[in-house]
Amino acid sequence: MSNLEIIQRLYIAFQERDTNTIREIFDPEIEWIQNEGFPGGGRHIGTKAVLNDVFAKFRLDWDIWQAVVEEWLDAGDTIIVLGKYCGTYKTTGKSTTAAFAHVYRLRNGRIFKFQQYTDTFKVAEAMQ
Repeated sequence: MSNLEIIQRLYIAFQERDTNTIREIFDPEIEWIQNEGFPGGGRHIGTKAVLNDVFAKFRLDWDIWQAVVEEWLDAGDTIIVLGKYCGTYKTTGKSTTAAFAHVYRLRNGRIFKFQQYTDTFKVAEAMQ
């Protein structure tokens, strides 16, 4: 399986909430970096931290949350995904759409680093 196919498989696992597949794809010591100001923003180390401190909180706080992929860029050991987040925040009932770029670095068929780039202001608007 190519690195691009691994990342495409990851997004299917995200949609299906398939944590077993996510665990297979993540390096156990993955470094997951989300923009400051974004829910779960900051640096998270390890699969357990990402699943608990990032993904689980989204399921609690957002009625709807999707990462809609618009383009895949294959740079070998680095895969860049461009798209938009769409979500509705439970507390306010407000919706948001915000562009994103996700940069994945892979080694031996597993993601060892993720970096997010997004418009945190658009997400914060829905939360206020």
